Amino acid sequence: MEKRGRGVKSSPIQTPNQTPQQAPVTPRKERRPSMFEKEAYTQIVRERLRESIHDVQYVEPPFDDSIADIGKEWKSALAKLKFANSYRMEPLKKFQAHSVETKVQQILTESLKDVKYDDKVFSHLSLELADRILLAVKEFGYHRYKFIIKVLFIQKTGQAINIASRWIWDIAWDSWVAAKHEAESYMALVLVFALYYE
Repeated sequence: MEKRGRGVKSSPIQTPNQTPQQAPVTPRKERRPSMFEKEAYTQIVRERLRESIHDVQYVEPPFDDSIADIGKEWKSALAKLKFANSYRMEPLKKFQAHSVETKVQQILTESLKDVKYDDKVFSHLSLELADRILLAVKEFGYHRYKFIIKVLFIQKTGQAINIASRWIWDIAWDSWVAAKHEAESYMALVLVFALYYE
C-alpha cells in the first residue's frame, strides 16, 4: 500500500520486466547559423543591420558574386539615412544676430513697400514672408540650428500692444532677432528665433 501525503510524489513500483518511463522529449532550439556558411552570412548581416543605428549603404561580401547582388537590394531598401552621433556640443558657426537682422529688415521693407492693410491679403502674405525669411536665414549656413519665424501684422487703431515670447533655451548658443516695418495703417513685426539643436 502506498502512502500519499501532501507534497510527496509517489513513484510506481517497477517490476524487473518493465522499463522506466521516459520524460517527454522537448523540441530542440534552432541552431544559430555560422557566419562562415555562405547562405547564413547574408541573414546574419541583415539582422545586425536592422539593430544598427548607423546607416550602411553597401556591405562587401567575403564570398562570390551571388551574395553581392543581395547587397544592392539593401541599398534600395534603406529609405531614411541615419547618422551616428557626432558628440558636438557647440555649433561650428555661432548665430550672428546682426547680419541676420539686416537681411530680415531688407526683405521686410522690400516686400511691404507699397502694401495697404487688408486682412485677407495679409493672411497669405504672412506665410509667404515667413518662407522667404526662412530661406534667407538658411543661406547663412548655420548648421544644426532650428529656426522659428513669427510674422505679425497689427492694424493701427490707436491701441497699445505688448508682444511677449517665452522660451526655454541655452543662453550661450540660442538667440533671436526682431525686425519691424511701420506704415500709416499697420505695423509688421518679424521675430526669428534660432535654437541650436545638439
